[in-house]
Amino acid sequence: MITFFISIVLLIIGYFTYGKYIDRMFGPKNDRPTPAYEQNDGVDYLPMNTRTNSLIQLLNIAGVGPIFGPIMGALYGPVAFIWIVVGSIFAGAVHDYLTGMISIRNKGAHLPALASKFLGNGMKHVVNLFTVLLLLLVGTVFVTSPAILLHSLMDGRVALGVIIGVIFLYYILSTVLPIDKIIGKIYPFFGAVLLFSAFAIGFRLVQTGAPIPELSLSNMHPDNAPIFPLLFFTITCGALSGFHATQSPIISRTTQRESNGRMIFYGMMIAEGIIAMIWAAAAMSLFDGYGGLAEVLAAGEAALVVSEASTLLLGSALGTIAVLGVIVLPITSGDTAFRSARMVVADYLSFTQGELWKRFAIAVPMFVISFVLTQIDFTILWRYFSWANQMTAVIALWVGVMYLLLAKKNHWVATVPAVFMTFNVITYILYAQIGLGLELNIAYAGGVAGTIIWMIYFYRVYKKTVGQEGFLIDYQIPAKTEA
Repeated sequence: MITFFISIVLLIIGYFTYGKYIDRMFGPKNDRPTPAYEQNDGVDYLPMNTRTNSLIQLLNIAGVGPIFGPIMGALYGPVAFIWIVVGSIFAGAVHDYLTGMISIRNKGAHLPALASKFLGNGMKHVVNLFTVLLLLLVGTVFVTSPAILLHSLMDGRVALGVIIGVIFLYYILSTVLPIDKIIGKIYPFFGAVLLFSAFAIGFRLVQTGAPIPELSLSNMHPDNAPIFPLLFFTITCGALSGFHATQSPIISRTTQRESNGRMIFYGMMIAEGIIAMIWAAAAMSLFDGYGGLAEVLAAGEAALVVSEASTLLLGSALGTIAVLGVIVLPITSGDTAFRSARMVVADYLSFTQGELWKRFAIAVPMFVISFVLTQIDFTILWRYFSWANQMTAVIALWVGVMYLLLAKKNHWVATVPAVFMTFNVITYILYAQIGLGLELNIAYAGGVAGTIIWMIYFYRVYKKTVGQEGFLIDYQIPAKTEA
């Protein structure tokens, strides 16, 4: 249990030390109006207070990922703790902070527009495709997973199809209505349930003296699945997740001051890391070793682990509330996944969203596609989601690298995780069954070669951008003129 305590403490210290350094290095400017004021449209752009923005950001980024991912990652053993702590502090939180702050500096732009600006025009179409694909997969996964949990919680008394329909109806409303009408109103309540769920489980783990294993670099996976690269695609939310790069721009459009960014973007990623630690610890300690955990996962996937762990630690009544806290997570990420997809498509098509019918025009086809995707097996969707998710994270990190290079700031804070994850993304698609299925050593070699090729391309884009006359890394706010 010492490793568990140290990990939680390190995450908290990381926010107050490395997070503060990242913030100072970036240099927030409170005298610079944010998009919430400059582009206020009463729908997506409007100012909200820091507490509300922080809760929305946390619930947006904390889908089933920081629970289901760490539960499945727990099969690898305590090495998963290392990735959660190091990944959250030095990769995930930096990724979220830079994406959010660069978006604020560029009129609340989403990742495709930022990639087009900082990585070359040719990236715009590729990143749009990846981003919309990721968001649709997220939205679909986050329809089916909470629906299954609710169906189980109600002992099958309500048909699964009906539950899916109700969740879809909520998603449609939260996608097209102004952000302060539904999301801004109900997220504080959802946040309370989420925090109760996580901290109640954590408290009971400590109180009952659960046998949480101590630090080990050994691979405990029952099937001996390789840590590199599979662990980094199993635990995404809770360490580093490209999905967050699609969510931070939503809040960049409602942030009142740039100085709020450290709490909203960096801090909420650290909070998600703590949630991930709690559930990874629960999975490692409550199911009679990694073989027992594998059996539970095989019987009912991560949802069954959540249900059994909650009931075992908290009893039937409080355990039900804890499960509801877990159900809240995917629902509050699924709604903003579709909302973000609408905004990305609208930006790509230059289709203003002030009128309600224009929002429906983009949203309806997305929901039709998502409904079709719900008919596909969840585990298959998750495999493709994992790769698309981390590919998006790589793109967002390289956007951060380019921005910091051009701003003459410490780019290494983004370059190191960007290079590391580029290698993993390429290796994964070469090795995994959803990719080429090559031998692991060949995949490693391909990962190195692919990373070098990308870095050569990136350097050429950088040199071209540096020599581009009139290129501005930040949107220039027009000076106010006297009437």
